Amino acid sequence: QVQLVESGGGLVQAGGSLRLSCVASGSISSFDPMGWYRQAPGKLRELVANIFGGAITTYADSVKGRFTISQDNAENTVHLQMNSLKPEDTAVYYCRARPRGTVGAADYWGQGTQVTVSS
Repeated sequence: QVQLVESGGGLVQAGGSLRLSCVASGSISSFDPMGWYRQAPGKLRELVANIFGGAITTYADSVKGRFTISQDNAENTVHLQMNSLKPEDTAVYYCRARPRGTVGAADYWGQGTQVTVSS
């Protein structure tokens, strides 16, 4: 059983930056892809970014050019650098680890970290 622990959330003004981290209790090299999701109040959880093979990244259109996902296998950590934050980025952000060769039912999730962007 792998545990994922997110950190780095907080309150920031619009235009500011935050860096989220997700640390896995085991090796993240057995997971592909790693990803970040978010859920705002009253909304469905949505995909923010994925990283495949520790290098190929994809992003939701709403965060392209502002957010960057990265992976550090030596530290078993995935980061989400968030720049030029907007009030609509306010949400609980979750880290997701997908075991290689699976399609979703076996995903591991963190407990989430709150990001609040004030206008």
